[in-house]
Amino acid sequence: MRGLSGRTAVVTGASRGIGLGIARRLVEEGARVVLTARRDEALQAAVEELGGPEHALGIAGAADDEAHREEVVAAAVATYGSLDLLVNNTGINPVHGPLVDLDLAAARKITEVNVVAALGWVQAAHRAWLGEHGGAVVNVVSVAGLRPAPGIDLYGASKAMLVRLTESLAVELAPGIRVNAVAPAVVKTRFAAALYEGREAEVAAAYPLGRLGTPEDVAATVAFLLSDESSWTTGHTVVLDGGVTLTGGT
Repeated sequence: MRGLSGRTAVVTGASRGIGLGIARRLVEEGARVVLTARRDEALQAAVEELGGPEHALGIAGAADDEAHREEVVAAAVATYGSLDLLVNNTGINPVHGPLVDLDLAAARKITEVNVVAALGWVQAAHRAWLGEHGGAVVNVVSVAGLRPAPGIDLYGASKAMLVRLTESLAVELAPGIRVNAVAPAVVKTRFAAALYEGREAEVAAAYPLGRLGTPEDVAATVAFLLSDESSWTTGHTVVLDGGVTLTGGT
């Protein structure tokens, strides 16, 4: 895709699943990637899979740690000479159940990681490079942020807030920086395993396209939104759902 070769991307939550799939596609398109996640061992394995230090750098830390964010964006510029692209993929959902019973400490943590930290990454990248040189941001949200999702509604509410931040940042940072989002339904990853494990065929039957998503499905759209191929697209959330929301599902 035009405009990805030679550029540098930070991808958060990228040691496995959707984040690693995105990083893999960006490297295939000629970009260099800086990966973040909690566990250093998994990150370094991901770096090796992506071709080593020439193509990827892994820095372990917590997405909601301001010092970690500053370290990552500084390392991107120092190692590869720029920070052109940002993918906010980190997300947590440690609880399941009705909102009236939700532990408020968990609610605060979900909001801090899924929303406040995502904004913090944009701010850090803006200070380090994007503000002066321009670039593109993609936030990974969820179809749970587009309609009620019983059992995971606080997670959904946090993703809905990230959709709104995507729109607001797109207006605020234009014309130099484009900001978009992708909203996947169930993607076959460890994070989403509880939603389909042991009953994949049953869950997939609700999808008009007859299957669940893969990290590669998400990565292809993220790469497009980061590339110059989408240079007239900003502030939008692309739904990646195999058609399931058309039938009322999430």
